Amino acid sequence: MFNLVDEAWIPAQHADGHVARVSLRTALVYADELVSLPVEPSTLLPAVLRQTLLPLMLGALGAPGTLDEWSVRHAEGRFSERERKLIDDHLDDQRSAFELFDEKWPFAQVGGLEAASGDTKPVSLLIPSVATGNNVPMFTAFAEAYPFSLSPQDAALWLLHAHCWDTAAIKTGARGDGQAAKGKTTGNPTGPLGQFGVIVPAGATLYETLILNTPVVPDGLSSEDRPQWQAAESGGPGWEARAALGLLDALTWQSRRIRLIPRETSGGLHVDRVVVCAGDRITAVRTEFEWHTAWTYTAKPKKGQAPLRPRRHRSGEHAWQGLATLLALGREEDGDGPRTSGLLQQIGKLETSGRVPPGLPLQLHTCGLVYGNQSAIVDDALADSLPLPVAALAADSRTRTAVLDAVEQADQTAQALNRLSADLRRAEGAEPVAWDKGQRPSVTFLQAVDVPMRRLLRGLQQASTDEERIEQGMEAWEQILSRLAWVTAHELLAAASPVSFLGRQKDGRTFRAALAMRSFGRTLNEILTREAQARQARSDATESAEDEA
Repeated sequence: MFNLVDEAWIPAQHADGHVARVSLRTALVYADELVSLPVEPSTLLPAVLRQTLLPLMLGALGAPGTLDEWSVRHAEGRFSERERKLIDDHLDDQRSAFELFDEKWPFAQVGGLEAASGDTKPVSLLIPSVATGNNVPMFTAFAEAYPFSLSPQDAALWLLHAHCWDTAAIKTGARGDGQAAKGKTTGNPTGPLGQFGVIVPAGATLYETLILNTPVVPDGLSSEDRPQWQAAESGGPGWEARAALGLLDALTWQSRRIRLIPRETSGGLHVDRVVVCAGDRITAVRTEFEWHTAWTYTAKPKKGQAPLRPRRHRSGEHAWQGLATLLALGREEDGDGPRTSGLLQQIGKLETSGRVPPGLPLQLHTCGLVYGNQSAIVDDALADSLPLPVAALAADSRTRTAVLDAVEQADQTAQALNRLSADLRRAEGAEPVAWDKGQRPSVTFLQAVDVPMRRLLRGLQQASTDEERIEQGMEAWEQILSRLAWVTAHELLAAASPVSFLGRQKDGRTFRAALAMRSFGRTLNEILTREAQARQARSDATESAEDEA
């Protein structure tokens, strides 16, 4: 037997820095003594939070009904003795549902589940980075024929991951599933988290992270709403397409019917075979139940579309490049476009009303999977983490303006470097690099900008109420951006052919290296106005000193 309530299976970083696995009971009751959950890959973090910790906490304590109630929980910094007792009692009540290998009711699985063919699959089917069937990742050390097994601790993590992120397309037909045909089930979507870009706010401790991921529910949780381990319909091979019944149902959605097959080995209990079949299909992602994604708002959607649709993260971008979306608060005057996640909107309201400190060390974790070939394989995994000043979530704050300006300046400078590259190539008689082919200078430039941007965001966290320090930070930011831009520009010039200095005529225009560099300099001055003014002031001061001499 392996019970997740009391067995240590979740990797956790403790206050003294060491990492050790903990049980569900320890992770919840002593959440204030744990810093974070350093699970790898990053897509495991929302799986553990959503499938176990958050619904268990909400089941024991209920959801806060007002911003004031949320604020009180956050300010405490830890669960009170009364709350710890409620969590302990709730875990004891639910303990039997968390047996990972129970014959009749294994946690998040279907007891006795069998494929119609009677076959089982390697447990590597649960892990996107390991070759299985059509999913053959590049640069993997494992082949499908390689014997692969998981400890009960890791099997539990990847079980949750499969419910959240599993690939789509054809699944093994389960014996007893009336909707299976010829031993297969077709038309399966990906797991629910695979359908959007996940955004998880995190605090200085696991307790803060749990509270930051807790939505305010004014009317309380619905009596029909329950987590998967209390839902009778997830106990058999059959499945259905339906809407989520509530927050707990959405958090613990069973997108697959799974059975882990353990065996005793000389090294203890291990899992090396698994049965994975079709599970429930969510018919619509509803904003009131889904708090971990940003949205795209359309006032006049097409027929059959909802006004709000979940957004995915863009491959190849740093998380800070999407800050315009993460800070899109959805005011009426904003019209169609992005809207940030419900949790970030809630944190913004809390900051505006003074219910959270302006220097709150908020960290955003973003993750997602990029699927290919009918979403039946995984092409890429996206993950990032960045500090976010909570004051930036307040409309019209100076910090918000600074953050958005910095992101826009980095983007405009990157585009200016792409235009410089295109002009230098035209001066040589070549065509510019196509946007979807080759490597453009903006890529290497934005990579160089990444560390300074994160340093700026961290500084704005600490100086969110000091306008003078914010302005000093922006001046320093523009100096760094200007220096990095000119380094890249001079590298482009050094790599240009000597022919580019003579120039060429094309479509009535003259393209010459000197003209291209001059144009780039003017554009950079228009983007980085503080740096241009400071440089002009230094130049004027030097001239004045020379005149006096």
